[in-house]
Amino acid sequence: MLKNFSIKKFTEALNSGNIVFEFDARTGHNHGTKCRIAENLLPTLYEEAKIVLDKPHLL
Repeated sequence: MLKNFSIKKFTEALNSGNIVFEFDARTGHNHGTKCRIAENLLPTLYEEAKIVLDKPHLL
């Protein structure tokens, strides 16, 4: 569970190089601008991060 996104932490991650921007413009179709971060670093952008399930629960 990720709670309370932090602009300050986002800016710090951007300045440290953990977040990169990708411009995906192609001929005939623009896919837009993307902001990329490693999946394991995503929780560092929030004030609170908790593990709700430690493994997938299949029915």
